[in-house]
Amino acid sequence: MKIMVAIKRVVDYAVKIRIKSDKTGVETSNVKMSMNPFCEIALEEALKIKESKLASEVIAVSIGPAQCVDTLRTGLAMGADRAIHVDAPATLFPLSIAKILKALVDVEKPGLLILGKQAIDDDCNQTGQMVAGLLNWPQGTFASKVVLDKEKNVATVDREVDGGLETLCLDLPAVITTDLRLNQPRYATLPNIMKAKSKPIKKMTPQELKVEIRSDMEVLHVKEPQKRKAGVILSSVDELIDKLKNEAHVI
Repeated sequence: MKIMVAIKRVVDYAVKIRIKSDKTGVETSNVKMSMNPFCEIALEEALKIKESKLASEVIAVSIGPAQCVDTLRTGLAMGADRAIHVDAPATLFPLSIAKILKALVDVEKPGLLILGKQAIDDDCNQTGQMVAGLLNWPQGTFASKVVLDKEKNVATVDREVDGGLETLCLDLPAVITTDLRLNQPRYATLPNIMKAKSKPIKKMTPQELKVEIRSDMEVLHVKEPQKRKAGVILSSVDELIDKLKNEAHVI
């Protein structure tokens, strides 16, 4: 069984985000970029499944500009067998990504598609659900535990919900999106980083996959959130009630 993992290149989580001067988006020039943390978790889970002899190959996929190849090399250094880069515009919305992933699934025929539950740059949390709908595959989102049964050809997924944990049994092939507590991603060792340079990265385009890139959304304006006022320490309950009533106007 093949496992396909979608990974995204994003602004590194430790970088302070800055808005472009024309207010059209986030500044990415001369900014450190890295693999989306949730995608790292998705790739780690795929590698663990392969190491358990339940999968034969792990394919890393990234969609975006040429710089995505660097992110794919990181995925190959972590242990993915090969990679596919779909050369596309830098700004793509979830439905376009889902359509491209569906086309790749039709070509590669994986038994499992794993994605991070969301990307830290847009926080959309939509692509996994959309691609599952397009494929008509069962889905297990926000996975905190994944167990595969090769004989029954099913995946048991514990997913985090507001009330606690929900357990789903999915017939394969299926789509799984990963949450933070699923695993701890490994670091790429220097020998594996060197080996990754010789692993194949196949380049494709949306046109080759017969996918039309058409945006159904337009970003009008991007701005930073308002700065919060400094907190105050109150000396009594009466003072708290007075501020809630006369300043916050919530009671």
